[in-house]
Amino acid sequence: MRSIAAARMRVAANEKAEAEKIVQIKRAEGEAEAKYLSGLGIARQRQAIVDGLRDSVLGFSVNVPGTTAKDVMDMVLITQYFDTMKEIGASSKSSAVFIPHGPGAVRDIATQIRDGLLQGQSASDN
Repeated sequence: MRSIAAARMRVAANEKAEAEKIVQIKRAEGEAEAKYLSGLGIARQRQAIVDGLRDSVLGFSVNVPGTTAKDVMDMVLITQYFDTMKEIGASSKSSAVFIPHGPGAVRDIATQIRDGLLQGQSASDN
């Protein structure tokens, strides 16, 4: 009688372990799918931003004769820079952030971003 009870306990323990394993696998699959979908959402958001910037640059260049795409992008970068400064200053949770700020700081940041983009493009071309 004891051996039958012990065998049933072993079977029950194995089934319980298998059920827990399935739950963990399903949980991991769910997390992976959520991360994948989140990545798709971020990629779509970035594509929308790029599309909007392109349309803005084209529209601005057409409506303001003599401006180049570089001029418009420099204005966008300056605007983004000041928006970032404003957000950092408005946040009560931020502790200390060191951002270069001076007459040439925005130009330096714009150059670094532009150089980084160009390096990224040349790396993807290879």
